[in-house]
Amino acid sequence: MGNIIFLALLAGVFYYIFKSYSKYEKYSKEAFQNFSVSYDALKNSELGLFVALVAKVAKADGHVDALEAQLVGAMFDDISAVFPEPVKTKEILKQIFNEEKEQSGNTQQIATALADAIKRNPAQQEQFMGFLIQLAFADGEVTQSEEEVLSIIAEALEFDPQKYHAIFDQFETMMKNVQPKATLDDAYKVLGVNKDDELSTIKKAYRKLVHQYHPDIIKSQGKGEEYIQEATAKTQEINQAYEMIKKARG
Repeated sequence: MGNIIFLALLAGVFYYIFKSYSKYEKYSKEAFQNFSVSYDALKNSELGLFVALVAKVAKADGHVDALEAQLVGAMFDDISAVFPEPVKTKEILKQIFNEEKEQSGNTQQIATALADAIKRNPAQQEQFMGFLIQLAFADGEVTQSEEEVLSIIAEALEFDPQKYHAIFDQFETMMKNVQPKATLDDAYKVLGVNKDDELSTIKKAYRKLVHQYHPDIIKSQGKGEEYIQEATAKTQEINQAYEMIKKARG
């Protein structure tokens, strides 16, 4: 009798784990196959709300820098790929981003709406919060204005403060350990280009690598923080190499 009870409890635990991980699968083509793509529908969806918050973090310091623009562009590709009519979806996501980066005062409202949509999924909260923190660190450091926006979002999501600071501190430590390339030869090797290549060719290689190594909001489903941190470190290495080459060429 004891063994039967034990097996029943064990089955319950495995079912709970399966259900928890299966939640990550909702961001797939199958999950969105009946989604009617429109501005209103996307703007009020979980991923649309997330894009709006990405805009708030990206513009928090007053501008969207080159690497942030590359990361956001790659994110548009990732998200739009799971929706019907990807091209239309991508254009609407861009519209949402561009509108929200110019608006102020509604960050808490958007974050609260996202919190209501994912309140039963702490893992999803952590995934979104991790990506927003990652974006803030894209240029190597987090400004006070970026930190304030992140705090507003974390509070609205009712995100565990200890967990928030743990993720933040991990990124901060990681960024300090990302060493700039010592020589131009190293920088060219990172980008996989030759020193005689035109800057336009090098820029294409840079964009391709950023797109390849950026943290993918869709593919990261079910993966841990290490995935985002490793992708961020690689992206920063690529960016530093490109900036070093640009500076050397005037």
